[in-house]
Amino acid sequence: MVSVSTRRTVARLVFIKGLLLMFLGSAFLIGNLAGISRISVLVAFFFVILGSACAVLAIKLNKRSLYLFFAAFFMQVGFFLFLSALKIIPVAFSQAWPLISVFSGLALIPAGWHRYGALRSWYMVPALAFVILGSVLLIFSFNIVPFSFSQFMIRWWPLLAALTGLLLVLISLGTKP
Repeated sequence: MVSVSTRRTVARLVFIKGLLLMFLGSAFLIGNLAGISRISVLVAFFFVILGSACAVLAIKLNKRSLYLFFAAFFMQVGFFLFLSALKIIPVAFSQAWPLISVFSGLALIPAGWHRYGALRSWYMVPALAFVILGSVLLIFSFNIVPFSFSQFMIRWWPLLAALTGLLLVLISLGTKP
């Protein structure tokens, strides 16, 4: 006779496999209709599944903030790659690589919220720094400005020093003695 816990485990595994097949089938169907390669859909789907697995680990392991960070990060990357493959976002990843920094900053926000139960400067300041850094690098990656990043750094490096100092002051003001 099969125990109740074994049945529950088997039922959960069947449920997870069913969800995976539904999402993968939907992704391939959308990819086929849009005429994109299966590899790009599979890579995007891999990141979404990896993010989902991290979310499950965050729930199962006392909602660890690290797993929540990786869950948010991988899901953002996966959705971006999927939308990019579908040409909904008409940008190649080779040009939009600074989004990794933006995604990291955005993933820090729920991780910090979960860890402390509120928005704390210890997480918000680095999150904003990552988002701003990624946004600045995106400006140069898309050639929005008429000069290169190296020319910008040669001329405006004091601004970087001032912003780093401001970042350190904000972090020190946000920490409790």
